[in-house]
Amino acid sequence: MEEVAAGLEISRKTLSAIINQKQGISLEMALKLAKVFNTSLDFWLRAQENYNLAQAEKK
Repeated sequence: MEEVAAGLEISRKTLSAIINQKQGISLEMALKLAKVFNTSLDFWLRAQENYNLAQAEKK
């Protein structure tokens, strides 16, 4: 986890918050994730949007 956080240039605490669904994925974070994991920006933005939708549907 430390290596991933370092690659994203964020703290382990921030990475943990994202993984444990205590913090969302911002546009800036989506850009970092896309670069580090060689995925599209759209993938991460859609993942966050799907999570937001699922949470809204629970309410």
